[in-house]
Amino acid sequence: MNIRQGALVVAASILVVTACGSGAPDESSESTATSGPTSEAATTPPSEVPAPAPSVTFPVPVPGPRTGVPEALRGVDLERIPTGEKVAALTFDGGASDMAVSRILATLARYDVPATFFVTGEFARTYPDRVRAIAAAGYPVGNHSDTHPAYPDLTDEQIRADLAAAEAAITALTGRPAMPLFRFPFGARTDADIRVVNDAGYVPVRWTVDSLGWKGTSGGLDAGAVTERVVTTAVPGQIVLMHVGANPDDGTTLDADALPAIIDGLRTRSYSFVDLTDVVR
Repeated sequence: MNIRQGALVVAASILVVTACGSGAPDESSESTATSGPTSEAATTPPSEVPAPAPSVTFPVPVPGPRTGVPEALRGVDLERIPTGEKVAALTFDGGASDMAVSRILATLARYDVPATFFVTGEFARTYPDRVRAIAAAGYPVGNHSDTHPAYPDLTDEQIRADLAAAEAAITALTGRPAMPLFRFPFGARTDADIRVVNDAGYVPVRWTVDSLGWKGTSGGLDAGAVTERVVTTAVPGQIVLMHVGANPDDGTTLDADALPAIIDGLRTRSYSFVDLTDVVR
């Protein structure tokens, strides 16, 4: 595990106004450069002694709020929407397989239910038409890393590079940023990882319940068990984790199979559905 330390150094900048004047300094809080007075060739006759130029000291700039991530969501891997209302967010991860994308989109359209997708950059490059179809249907597509590495095993710089590669691959297809939506690969993270992701502009979203549909029939599950796991654990603000792919061993797509019953079951319990776009802003 890497131990990450950081320090914020704020430098005051002093503007010296010469007798012939100078332009105003850039006071942007994002600037880290300092500048001194510009030297010019002497034009004053030797017999004349110029008056001392007055100096003006500007206050030390104070960094403004960090953009992209609400302060209330910094340091958090969101497991539940903070609400007392009976709402649920259906989320789907895309990594190695695209087998159930079309069926999931068809079910969501038939039931008129919003959802949120998280895909890797590798998924976007391998299945560009699937990502375009998800975006064209109006669903937000979040960043699920580029190659699905375990972030605790990466350096800060490697995390930033991975996020950027995935962001580029996804936005090239959707036409809109994946940021600030992000989900850690494997759900694996440390507090330090969350800080790096936040500083890159992302809000990590975990889940309240994992359907476990990815385990497939070879893992001892069926669509009924997946449905029961999601519906019977429903709580206000529930975030449901599902997947768009097939189990690599048995080829089953239990999340897609169970989706209609999950929607019906939650609606029977008076739940409505939301995507996560407004939650993380």
